[in-house]
Amino acid sequence: MDFRLNDEQQLFVDNVRELMQRENWEAYFAECDRTHTYPERWVKALCDLGFDLIMLPEAHGGLELGLVTLTAVYEELGRWGAPTYVLYQLPCFDTILREGSPAQIDKVLAYVGTGKQIWNSACTEPGAGSDVGSLQTTYTRRDGKIYLNGHKTFITSSAHVPFLVVMARNSEDRDCFTEFFLDMSLPGIRIEPLEKLGLRMDSCSDVYLDNVELDESDIFGREGNGFSRGIKDFDFERFLVAASDYAVAISAFEDAARYANVRVQFGKPIGRFQLNQLKFTEMAIKLNAMKNMVYEAAWHYDTDEMTSTQAAMCKYYCVNAAFAVVDDAMQVMAGVGVAGDHRIQRIWRDLRVDRVSGGTDEMMILTVAKGVLRQYAN
Repeated sequence: MDFRLNDEQQLFVDNVRELMQRENWEAYFAECDRTHTYPERWVKALCDLGFDLIMLPEAHGGLELGLVTLTAVYEELGRWGAPTYVLYQLPCFDTILREGSPAQIDKVLAYVGTGKQIWNSACTEPGAGSDVGSLQTTYTRRDGKIYLNGHKTFITSSAHVPFLVVMARNSEDRDCFTEFFLDMSLPGIRIEPLEKLGLRMDSCSDVYLDNVELDESDIFGREGNGFSRGIKDFDFERFLVAASDYAVAISAFEDAARYANVRVQFGKPIGRFQLNQLKFTEMAIKLNAMKNMVYEAAWHYDTDEMTSTQAAMCKYYCVNAAFAVVDDAMQVMAGVGVAGDHRIQRIWRDLRVDRVSGGTDEMMILTVAKGVLRQYAN
């Protein structure tokens, strides 16, 4: 593959770099991480550059630049240690445009350019994590209305988004899974935020639904298609996690490399010791492999060729390789890395969570193995 960017892509990346050089964003990120606050001011600055237009079709006022462009932007942001995980919603307009009603589409697109959180999906429950088919949230039709009842958990962004796409099963047909476009201001919705190890600039909450009254027009997509719709969009989410983790691992690597060149012990920079040289060799190899993997996957996505196997492979390898890079970088930095307020601590915590977030390692292994073995089945 040719990794060179065209003029339009390079200009976008250059603009992002200029934004990150404009001020000490790390101090802002550290404060947002400490207070569990969404970094809206930074996201708004990115949207002013057109970040949320990259994947939006031109017919809806977007730039339609494709996933390779988005990957290049993520890569640049990662070099600055930026929390790209808070940006996952902004490229995801395809889901809304594909499944949403005209009214639902208008509601979501009204937030373009604002930098605010817009929507997310709610599938996971206390008894239904990887096993989505075990979910117990139900919808019931009564007197011309639809009523939602249930308990969702570990729902990302749910504390602040105005809309949530909630999956539920028909109380009278347990095999029928349907999604609903939920206005979070409706009566009967209760949010209880959860503490978590990392990814603290995005909320994670329990969502309780108690006879939430809806109309037929609140169905998202087609009734009975909720399961299939969710699976289709898993691939894109898994790719975004992979690209984000690869990108932010670059900053940890570069921080450690600069430190290893100036930190002197026993009369010479620690970068000259073979044990540290081995770490840098392995980190560089992992970063190169991740780059090849995410750009290839992005190219396949832009040509409608990315498979679930490729997306899961990308997610599994990149989240583990990126975490290994950050962990080795922290080891090189030693006391500087584990004490004080160095950003590598935040990045380490964030990447550890991603081995669970967006699909566990174990589910990625299962998906990849099935896809690979299927190619050789008789």
